[in-house]
Amino acid sequence: MSDRRDFIKTAALGTVGFSTFVGCQNKTESQPDLVVSPMGNAKGQLIISTWNHGLPANEEAWKQLNNGKSALDAIEAGVKIPEADPNVKSVGYGGFPDRDGKVTLDACIMDYKSDCGSVSFLQGIKHPISVAKRVLENTPHVMLSGDGALQFALSEGFVEENLLTPDTEKAWQKWLEESKYKPVINIENHDTISMLVLDKDNNLFGGCTTSGAAWKMHGRVGDSPIIGAGLFLDNEVGAAAATGLGEAVIRTAGSAMVVELMRQGKSPYDACKEIVERIYNKHKNHRDMEYLQVGFIAVNKNGEYSGYSLRSGFNYAVYDNEQGNRMEDAQFKMSWNN
Repeated sequence: MSDRRDFIKTAALGTVGFSTFVGCQNKTESQPDLVVSPMGNAKGQLIISTWNHGLPANEEAWKQLNNGKSALDAIEAGVKIPEADPNVKSVGYGGFPDRDGKVTLDACIMDYKSDCGSVSFLQGIKHPISVAKRVLENTPHVMLSGDGALQFALSEGFVEENLLTPDTEKAWQKWLEESKYKPVINIENHDTISMLVLDKDNNLFGGCTTSGAAWKMHGRVGDSPIIGAGLFLDNEVGAAAATGLGEAVIRTAGSAMVVELMRQGKSPYDACKEIVERIYNKHKNHRDMEYLQVGFIAVNKNGEYSGYSLRSGFNYAVYDNEQGNRMEDAQFKMSWNN
């Protein structure tokens, strides 16, 4: 494996001491069994979220739905759990900073009517998903960015605070010793949380939130706040969301393409797989390829759901009426050793 790959693994695991990689590889007593299945089929209400931090997010969202809250409220409440967790180093508070030591956040949310709200390059606000939801509800726009997003958040009553924790500041200071920019993307549970909901009325909703790639250039925005890239849904068809290197997802309008393939009759599994194959073919000779990881989750109106990734290691949390909350491993095109 190349020096770049070794750097990424060291930065994500050694320097930071973050434990979710181990958690992904070795099930603990408190973690549900992993299920390896190309596609599932839920009866009734369904929530699917990326990565291990999807478990507590799903739990809260399910509780909100069962308490009569809307799916948008449930998504907001669910993903706020990892946003507020300093141990989740890729979302919200305690997320890895950019190369200037600034934690910058992206998020979006979308409902079954195709109304959506988004914020990008937002600083100083712990819950970007809540600001994105306010953009949907209280503005005529879809996306607000940077200082404008912060100004809007403050006008809505959000409180500005420092999102850099002692742990992430220490990791940043360690990185500064060499200051070599190499993206730290998706090294098993170090990434976006994306959540898709099929509610009891068979309507689709989705949301994404992230602090993006560690050590990114100041001002970089990934796919997560971009409707059609990190998240897309069509209530007549299905919904999809992405995780991984945002640049690759943006280049292929990944989530929108997954939904379009489902519109053409493909299953969620086949749709996710085809877009991952498309990303591979476009990137196999690209400079990003040696550290590239991309994964998708998708659900259709029949309650069929699936996930698929370029490389091994991607899993997602699923909550339904029949089996409760659990993790499922995604099928993948290639392992990290390929």
